[in-house]
Amino acid sequence: MITTAVQIGWDESVALIFRPRVGELLTNTVLLVVLTVPLCAVLGVGGAWLVERTSLAGAGIWGALLAMPLAIPAFVNSYAWVSVIPSLSGLGSGVLLATLSYFPLVYLPVRAALAGLDPSLEQAAASLGRGPVRVFFGTVLPQLRLALLGGCLLVGLHLLSEYGAFAMIRFDTFTTAIMDQYRSTFNGSAGSMLAGVLTLLCLGLLLLESRARGAAKYSRIGSGAASPPSRIRLGAWQLPSQIGLAGVAGLALGVPAVVIGGWLVFGGADAWQSSDLLSSLLQTLGLSLGGGILTVIAAFPLSWLAVRYPGRLSRLLERTNYFTSSMPGIVLALALVSVSLAFVPALYQTTLLLLIAYALLFLPRALVPLQAGIAQAPPQLEEAAQALGRPPLRAFFGVTLRLVAPATAAGMALVFLAVAGELTATLLLSPIGVQTLATRFWSLTSEIDFAGAAPYALLLVLLSAPMTYLLFRQSTRRPNTAVPNRKEATA
Repeated sequence: MITTAVQIGWDESVALIFRPRVGELLTNTVLLVVLTVPLCAVLGVGGAWLVERTSLAGAGIWGALLAMPLAIPAFVNSYAWVSVIPSLSGLGSGVLLATLSYFPLVYLPVRAALAGLDPSLEQAAASLGRGPVRVFFGTVLPQLRLALLGGCLLVGLHLLSEYGAFAMIRFDTFTTAIMDQYRSTFNGSAGSMLAGVLTLLCLGLLLLESRARGAAKYSRIGSGAASPPSRIRLGAWQLPSQIGLAGVAGLALGVPAVVIGGWLVFGGADAWQSSDLLSSLLQTLGLSLGGGILTVIAAFPLSWLAVRYPGRLSRLLERTNYFTSSMPGIVLALALVSVSLAFVPALYQTTLLLLIAYALLFLPRALVPLQAGIAQAPPQLEEAAQALGRPPLRAFFGVTLRLVAPATAAGMALVFLAVAGELTATLLLSPIGVQTLATRFWSLTSEIDFAGAAPYALLLVLLSAPMTYLLFRQSTRRPNTAVPNRKEATA
């Protein structure tokens, strides 16, 4: 982007940025973020609180159902809704689809944080005469700040970079406009300038999250109260809660399930005869696992620095990765193509380059749960283990890494889900002959072959479901932060 600006000159750069089209895209994108993020926060926090802290009937089932929309890529969700309502378009439709697709990104970390809270804090607040509402807003919600802000940041970044879901409903954002510009060879500089504006939006989002996060600590020594948290009786609110959750689950899961099932029935056995189906499934699985492992390995030291050694360097490294991940996949892919051809030609159109792109795009998905996990793993436990005779490296692997393992698994699962549904970067960077379920699905829907695309949509959901279940299980685990005894520390 900087190189393009230098090449075309200041006057033309200003002319490309300050034009009515950019104002329209800016309005659409900002309104999308401003409307969707709070809705995802309300659904995520509200759902987690109902499941974890109230007498909600069927809480276990609802807990799993609220996580399952994460298994449905946003563009598959859009495909389902467009099949039902072909005229779907505009800001309201974009907010609806994005909220239904992304609210689990808030729900899962918030539920995990709720499971890790010491219930004695709530019990103490209640003993002072505070009602459930005051306990929630005065005691519980402040303890959820890190998880809530991290989830909201992930939602915001996804909104800035999402392409397929909004392109299908003809809702113009910076990402869809950049994709349209790069599809044309006549005005590549316009796409670069749009990407520059998108970068500034990401910067503003990161600064807001950083300011709201503050420097509060959330770790504790010991396992907290031995008794489980008290559950608030819903009473007359039981039925409205059930109806509300049923509505959310029906819109987020029911519509895609019915539509995909309908197209499969319409397509019949012929829809499963495609020779690309099995190879696309295997290639998607391999790339998703590889991208997840590489991204978590890259994210761990960054998360460690950000939590344990906060400072200018760690914040700079963290924010740089958020900047990169906020870029549409096509912008990052074209940058990697240029860099690889200029400096490492042998890397061009290789699986390694594609995996690097995934790591750069989805690093925040691993950073957020890892930072939350490390923040809840007190460094005093490592120090206690070392004081009891365990070498520093063994203390780290035996104490801290064990405590962070659930967060590590959650981060890898989030990246797996993102890679499985990634579209634009895969189209540009995949080696010759490599087709994923997402790229093949998009190709068929672009040809208006919705019946032919249905098996790929179903396999995408089935492939993502186990990782979504893993995220759900991790969100229900309560971390054990008890100080190790001498026998454990020297083992």
